[in-house]
Amino acid sequence: MHRDLKPENFLFVNQMESSPLKMIDFGLSIFFKPGDIFNDVVGSPYYVAPEVLRKQYGQEADVWSAGVMIYILLSGVPPFWDDFSSEPWPGISECAKDLIRGMLDRDVEKRLSAHEVLCHPWVQVDGAAPDKPLDSAVLTRLKQFSAMNKLKKMALRIIAENMSEEEIAGLKEMFKMIDTDNSGQITFEELKDGLQRVGANLKESEISALMEAVAVNNSLVMLVLKQLLKFEEEF
Repeated sequence: MHRDLKPENFLFVNQMESSPLKMIDFGLSIFFKPGDIFNDVVGSPYYVAPEVLRKQYGQEADVWSAGVMIYILLSGVPPFWDDFSSEPWPGISECAKDLIRGMLDRDVEKRLSAHEVLCHPWVQVDGAAPDKPLDSAVLTRLKQFSAMNKLKKMALRIIAENMSEEEIAGLKEMFKMIDTDNSGQITFEELKDGLQRVGANLKESEISALMEAVAVNNSLVMLVLKQLLKFEEEF
């Protein structure tokens, strides 16, 4: 089991269109026998299977992670605040949606196995998957999602390496300003209102992504907001 499947762990060997794709970062991987159960919580946000968080999982967890990857690659967003009724899903084949449903079944007994995924018509060579480019809107959403992940890493690095105690204290004050009910946690509506006040016009799905990408009950979210505004100005 790899236990940390995500797009960042797949790299092309070179820049040729026919380049092989390699899977990397086996630091969390583990040998297993069918039926083995694991209880250590590993993986990355967005991609970790529900049963991993319940500390009782097996090989099916990797199938879930791969299903999330396919969902993101086809739609540009994670599968937690979007569904098959919104764009671009009406234009995506039922065969693709059938595969994703099977891979993202919360019931591990009903979830497709790795072998069943490989045998699915949508992933077969010359199978049901159409050979057509992604919609431009999907590419835009993919870039935004990628930028959000890079933003999180940048914020963490800045906090760890560059920020003084005074600067962190300032971010905490900004957090308190957005935390209007003084609960110590920022709700979706508080974050939405706070973003509007500082001039960041994000979609609700992007705000949801921001809330999941950072620990919203501490000052890190405020650093991400500042970096987000700077990022938007540059691009």
